[in-house]
Amino acid sequence: MIDVIYMILRRLRVPLIILIAVYAISIFGLAIAPGVDPDGNPWRMGFFHATYVMSYTATTIGFGELPFPFSDQQRAWLIITIYMSVMAWTYAVGSVFAMTTDRTFRRTVARNVFRWQVKRLSEPFFVICGAGRSALALAQALDQLGHRLVVVEISDERATRFALNEFLSPPLILEADAVHPGSLKDAGIHRRICRGVIALTSDERANQTIAIGAKLLRDDITVIARVSDAEGATNLHAFGDVHAINPFQVLATNLSLDIAAPEVLRLEDWVTAAPGTPIPTRINLPKGKWVLVGYGRFGQTISATLDESRVGWKAIDPDRALAGEARLLRGDNSEGSLKAAGVARASVLVAGTDNDTINLSVTTIARRLNPDIFVIIRQNQSADRLLIDAARANLRVVQSQLVVREILQTLKTPMLGDFITLVRQRGNTAASQVIEHIMATVGNASPRNWAFHCDPTQPGLFNAFFRNRGGSALTIEQILRDPRHYETRLPALAVMLVRRGERVLLPAPSTELKPGDRLLFMGLESAQRLQLNFLEDPLAVDYVRTGIQRPRGWLFRRLDAWWTLRQERLGARKGHGKP
Repeated sequence: MIDVIYMILRRLRVPLIILIAVYAISIFGLAIAPGVDPDGNPWRMGFFHATYVMSYTATTIGFGELPFPFSDQQRAWLIITIYMSVMAWTYAVGSVFAMTTDRTFRRTVARNVFRWQVKRLSEPFFVICGAGRSALALAQALDQLGHRLVVVEISDERATRFALNEFLSPPLILEADAVHPGSLKDAGIHRRICRGVIALTSDERANQTIAIGAKLLRDDITVIARVSDAEGATNLHAFGDVHAINPFQVLATNLSLDIAAPEVLRLEDWVTAAPGTPIPTRINLPKGKWVLVGYGRFGQTISATLDESRVGWKAIDPDRALAGEARLLRGDNSEGSLKAAGVARASVLVAGTDNDTINLSVTTIARRLNPDIFVIIRQNQSADRLLIDAARANLRVVQSQLVVREILQTLKTPMLGDFITLVRQRGNTAASQVIEHIMATVGNASPRNWAFHCDPTQPGLFNAFFRNRGGSALTIEQILRDPRHYETRLPALAVMLVRRGERVLLPAPSTELKPGDRLLFMGLESAQRLQLNFLEDPLAVDYVRTGIQRPRGWLFRRLDAWWTLRQERLGARKGHGKP
């Protein structure tokens, strides 16, 4: 706020000096101008009365002559001061308007308001640097998950477009360059409720700089950056615990999974999507030769995956500067080049150049030569979405969607990454079983996922593990019951149990829980909210274990304890044969 005050004083310094000078001269002249009182005696106005008269005369020109009718000399001086003050006020007001329309001043005020809003945040939030397609898709997904957002964007046009979208909780937006550490500081990165910084600008060097700056400002924060080249990802990994998201590598991994274990890919895409997203259909990539149109970073990443999967391929690219590769044809993406690459006998075509027009043209030619070919098309511009849809490709690759899903996998629940790794290790059969169990529990919409830590320091679990009023161990099946209605089962499923480093996929409901166990649940948001009762409320745990609703009021708890003790004593007497 100090910088705003300083800017106001600096911009209005001359108008204020002129106003003060005009008022000082006017008051002094009015005070020394000779006047006459009602009795005809000479009278001069004091400085107090002169200040009072000038206060209303210089701004409103009204209220009359006070305290006595003015003399001709006083009226003559007032004529001069009226015009002087009108010109001074016109200049001052004009300067104020000019200052308020000045871009620098408006941004300074907006930045101060932004800082104040960030300080008032009381909920956990993420800082997103950039306001492009990926940032918008991620922001809307995080908003649906209940997270507050702070966005830093250097372009006012993109920031405005971003703010016009629908959000449950509107994000706080700062128009600034996130590369500068001061912008990250203003965004609240130093606050403990800041959960992470995500760099999604269109400049990959800027993303690396933001990620490194965020780690330097706060080492314990989660930092994610989009980087499309291996060198940048290596630099970030070498610097520290920074998650580098390479959309091309994500696609390559997905294609590899679809070739080797399609159900694993289907499950991964489903559980990392925004809540409510329908379960994706199987890609079902055909077996056979691939033709890659475009052999830049996108094409080279896919070709490396195909080599690992032992799938044959040919690539077409007109760039003579590309490194030599026996399977690369120097072509112009024409029909002749596609024929030379063998598209007529190929099973899959990848239209992966950085130009949507070329990708659409190649798709049309390939379909004419081979109507049954499976087409994977790369979409580069959001404005071309309708054209890409009209091409009816079997698989559309949009970088923003790949990036968002990979980031959500990192941010949603830390255990989710371990779960996906475990499913990948188990393969298709395990993935199919998990999908069937989830769909039987919550339907075909993407479930929420959350971790449940069996922490014995929590009030509810302390009783369950150490006081054991129900006489039996706490099980997974019990914490999947409604703490309000014992007979009702929560719409959730325990998909993984972690105990002493050992991970168990789809643990049985009868599994007994131990202190320190961690569970990954998937289900509806209502189940997540109700399950929190087991951490905070010992009576809720007792209820689902015994089926008996314990009294909550102090008086009734005392009566219940007295009655329980009395029953125990009666039982002891009967055991000793006493009447």
